[in-house]
Amino acid sequence: MSRGIRLSVALVVAFVVGLGVLLLVNRSDTEPVPTDSVAAPVVRPDSHRLNTVADGKATFVEFLDFECEACRAVYPAIEQLRTDYGDRVSFVVRYFPLPGHFNAERAARAVEAAAGQGRFEQMYQRMYDTQAQWGEQRTPKDEVFRGYAADLGLDLAAFDAAYTDPATLDRVRADVADGEALGVQGTPTFFLNGEKIEPTSYQDLTDALDAALR
Repeated sequence: MSRGIRLSVALVVAFVVGLGVLLLVNRSDTEPVPTDSVAAPVVRPDSHRLNTVADGKATFVEFLDFECEACRAVYPAIEQLRTDYGDRVSFVVRYFPLPGHFNAERAARAVEAAAGQGRFEQMYQRMYDTQAQWGEQRTPKDEVFRGYAADLGLDLAAFDAAYTDPATLDRVRADVADGEALGVQGTPTFFLNGEKIEPTSYQDLTDALDAALR
């Protein structure tokens, strides 16, 4: 099976899983997002950029949850997009931990704490690479995430301080608030140049990026 076909299959699986997650969220006790929400910026000055292209012609944004199986399934496709389009498209990541995922907010705090030491991307990747080891569990995984920080060679005292700092949680929840205002209800949710897109295959993603670059 070719790489392109494998990625397309992965993306379809991701959206099937994502639909299931969305249905579960919609059945929860949380209130639905109002349709008349005031729109928030899709990208803020402090949003985490995996890369930045100077011409600003195309910006791809993902609202994600590190414990979300659909996000993990689509992760290889996003990495491939970065390989193929990273010199032409800016890629931005925003946090959107879902309330049904016990360790999702903790994972986001760990990534944000690592970002304070310039290691956002490395911790972002570590969370997906290890999701099967800590995801879908109902016990806190703080020590697991601290272990990842140690593996990355971070200053652990600084990591611990940032991980427990209320400002770190506020930063994560600010992304969530923006997502809710933008109508994000599940993960992964994608925006391209400020507009929400709903791809169902890898080809849909590349077609959207190609159109934005023309």
